[in-house]
Amino acid sequence: MSVLFTSISESNPVKPGDAEALLKPLGLTIDSAEAQDFHTLLAAVHDCAEGIAALPDYQPAPDQTKYPREKVRRPSEKEQAFGQAWAHRFLIRGNPQGGPLAGKSVSLKDVIAVAGVPQRLGSDIIPSWTPTTDATVVTRLLEAGADIHGTSTCENMCNSTSSYTSAQGMVENPTATGYSAGGSTSGGAALVAAGIVDITIGGDQGGSIRVPASFCGCVGLKPTHGRVPFTGISSGDAMTDHAGPLARTTLEAATCLDVISGYDGIDDRALGSSKPGSTRFAAALQHDQNLLDGFKVGIVVEGFDHSAVDPYVRGAVMTAVQKFKDLGATIENVSLPEHLHGPAIWTIQQRIAGAQTLLGQNTGRRGLYMTEMEHARLPWTDDGFQRAFPSTKNVIINGLYLTQQFPGLYGKTVNIGRLVSDKYEALFEKYDILVMPTTPVVAPRHGKRELPLDSLRPSMGLTINTAVFNVTGHPALSIPVGFAPAKEDNQVMLPVGMQIAGGLWQEEKILRAGHVWETHFDWKTMHYSIDKN
Repeated sequence: MSVLFTSISESNPVKPGDAEALLKPLGLTIDSAEAQDFHTLLAAVHDCAEGIAALPDYQPAPDQTKYPREKVRRPSEKEQAFGQAWAHRFLIRGNPQGGPLAGKSVSLKDVIAVAGVPQRLGSDIIPSWTPTTDATVVTRLLEAGADIHGTSTCENMCNSTSSYTSAQGMVENPTATGYSAGGSTSGGAALVAAGIVDITIGGDQGGSIRVPASFCGCVGLKPTHGRVPFTGISSGDAMTDHAGPLARTTLEAATCLDVISGYDGIDDRALGSSKPGSTRFAAALQHDQNLLDGFKVGIVVEGFDHSAVDPYVRGAVMTAVQKFKDLGATIENVSLPEHLHGPAIWTIQQRIAGAQTLLGQNTGRRGLYMTEMEHARLPWTDDGFQRAFPSTKNVIINGLYLTQQFPGLYGKTVNIGRLVSDKYEALFEKYDILVMPTTPVVAPRHGKRELPLDSLRPSMGLTINTAVFNVTGHPALSIPVGFAPAKEDNQVMLPVGMQIAGGLWQEEKILRAGHVWETHFDWKTMHYSIDKN
């Protein structure tokens, strides 16, 4: 407390009555006998804050001599792909000594900090801001020999699973123009699925890796919460923050996970993770010749029987699941009613924490805070709010309402989320993996920005099977398992994703299941059409 009782600076702007004004919206008052003391204390804390604000920030310093950024630019129309899949183009050459990712081309979701590269977050609420540091995953990719070719478009403030909400432009599905690439890692999924890059690093807070992987026909991995440090990645809700790879094969995803996982000494979400460089997920896949003998696969009936699941998607995924029998696994139906609570739990948790983050009020975590972005974004202005996509506006409105009208609900929601996690962990004592459709439908047609409900409708219901694992923290993998007809046109066949979930820190099991399935069956030849039943 001694720092508060140094002399108050003459320039201090705190005036008598300011403390009372802060409390008035809460219906609280200050006793007149205490008013002068609280004025003094408020003035003192202002001086304390001014002192801290004047200190230099402390950001990790990237080695730009070893890893220079070449030709950072907004891509020309000729350089673009699938509409606006690229956010910025540049080249950072990986470690010339090579490594596990030598020769691999990588893009980064445009929420991952790259020093010297402007970041847009899919938004025009604020001008682009330029980080001075590299995210931990960027450093690890470069050290492992990967070449980073640019940042890929993400959806507006990462608040959508569609691919038309980015202020930088629409991202087209590589299978069919006019259809969603999924979100919010939209551009990266399209680039990977088309073979333009080998790997994208995405962020997943409700399905933003797995939904676009499902829609575009590539592999998307959301690791266990904390497996990959979130250092240098713009956060929405620290409890649901996950970073992970999108790739063309499970083996590539596993190799990338070996590189980017492990506690970095900064992000407290990764405190429980392994030592960097200590995992051997890729080696395990390459050396295991036993197929899936002895594997127990649980079919989560709530994930299949939900009314939102399209019959053709259900049929395509169930056909894929049955093929596990040919690989030596046993299959059983399993019911977990709490699975259905996932979307509601996620909604309450994400709205409250997401609003606090957007408003600059999120606290309580040890890690790297993206202070440069916060200075650019805060305080909010009505002009910026009007430019926000309806999903971002909705997060702020919902979060403020829930905080005011349901005090204490956030804590109860977190507790119930832990209940669901425990229920899943109990199932993973019996089953090696659990399976279900990644998304309930194949990629829908693009929406367009209209009134809020119409703008949000194309994304509604897409995360009924993905968001629950952001709540519980379990690892989940989406692999493509065939094609099914578009809802609007049965002549258009679009990719279907199967989600494989595993126990906490059990990525090896879901990677093994995905790898063995994809190396024995060619998903591109599997068309679950209207002629099948």
